[in-house]
Amino acid sequence: MTKGTKYLILLLLLAAPHFLMGQGREAGDYDYDKEVLFGINKNTNGGLIGGLYLKIGSRITENNFQFFSLEMANVKNPKEARYSTTLGNSFIYGKSNYLYSIRPQYGRELILFKKAPQKGVQVSVLSAIGPSLGIVAPYYIEYYVSSNQTVREQYNPERHPSLSYFLGPGHLFEGLGESELAIGANVKAALSFEFGVFKSNVTGLELGYELEGFTKEIPLMPTTENRQIFQSAYFTLFYGFRK
Repeated sequence: MTKGTKYLILLLLLAAPHFLMGQGREAGDYDYDKEVLFGINKNTNGGLIGGLYLKIGSRITENNFQFFSLEMANVKNPKEARYSTTLGNSFIYGKSNYLYSIRPQYGRELILFKKAPQKGVQVSVLSAIGPSLGIVAPYYIEYYVSSNQTVREQYNPERHPSLSYFLGPGHLFEGLGESELAIGANVKAALSFEFGVFKSNVTGLELGYELEGFTKEIPLMPTTENRQIFQSAYFTLFYGFRK
């Protein structure tokens, strides 16, 4: 069992109580009943910005909330590395496809420590599960075919074995119309820390672990090991509104 898998099991055990809690407790006098949060994600499978995050939550009991969320992430192979050409362009040698993952989720959140009005930190444990829609888009490169002619096409290790004639990557979103779909599922568990000083809005940080799997292997880099199961640690900076 890997360390990542052990971490996932630990977080799921921490998060399990709020899935099992009944509806018997009445909602107490708390600051908000609904919230809408927006976030930017950084994870071990992504780049500088790993993805975007939207969360819509509502209270069930005084300390127990449910939420629907939507994540959009760019998933990378851990062995991806950037190279620079003689022209100063940067590209990923050996990369054949992008993987954009769209993750609608349903989850529960349990408040462990409440924040006093206009001060302190609120700490929650949460977990969520949902389907994954993977968009597998070709990664285009531009290279010389002669001294005065260049071509842009998807990277292929048999056609492009050398770095010497590479100019850089293709245009932004080039080849997106040639994408294929991959179906899968995801689950995550996390701790949330909120630092907002006003009742109507919130700022915070979510730290967690996410596991995602697809029904087929995703060929991100054909010359190295490819996967259909991806796991990552992540943090999300979020800001939102409550009422």
